[in-house]
Amino acid sequence: MHKKDHLSEELLESKSIYKGRIVNLSVNKVKLSNGHISTREIIHHSGSVAILPLLSNDNVVLVKQYRSAPGKTLLEVPAGTLEAHEVPIDCAKRELIEETGYKANKIEKMGSYYVSPGYSNEVIHHFVAKDLHKRERNLDEDENIEVVEINLKKVINMIKNGEIQDAKTTLSFTLYLNFINSFDL
Repeated sequence: MHKKDHLSEELLESKSIYKGRIVNLSVNKVKLSNGHISTREIIHHSGSVAILPLLSNDNVVLVKQYRSAPGKTLLEVPAGTLEAHEVPIDCAKRELIEETGYKANKIEKMGSYYVSPGYSNEVIHHFVAKDLHKRERNLDEDENIEVVEINLKKVINMIKNGEIQDAKTTLSFTLYLNFINSFDL
């Protein structure tokens, strides 16, 4: 349970609008700390993982897939949704094999972040995977994914040039670069 602070909101009423396979949507009536009443539309999500798989030759393993919401094919780090009561690192291991066919002998967490806390409770857990060994992919029935091996420096330039537009992918590479440099501010 989160400790209340002077900015906390009091939940007065919650109405479930939609229950789906991946997300649920509720409309909440809240009382702000200043006494005003407001409405919050909240997307409830079980959480997700993003994995940055590193090959030994300065290449990374990314996936290309069509994304219906933006209406285009994106180049991304492998990722997936947590199943009920699943531990993030177990989900990361499972998704890496499912989407890319690679198993990691070493996987480290780089951080966890809210995707968009203005309207969603989804937390994405970022991992870096190393010492990869090729296995057979096990895609979900609704997935159509192309595996791409690409040079790390090229990916960084693609992010800088706006060719990679996926936020979790951009954040994964930013975290990794900070992770390996371990700089102090």
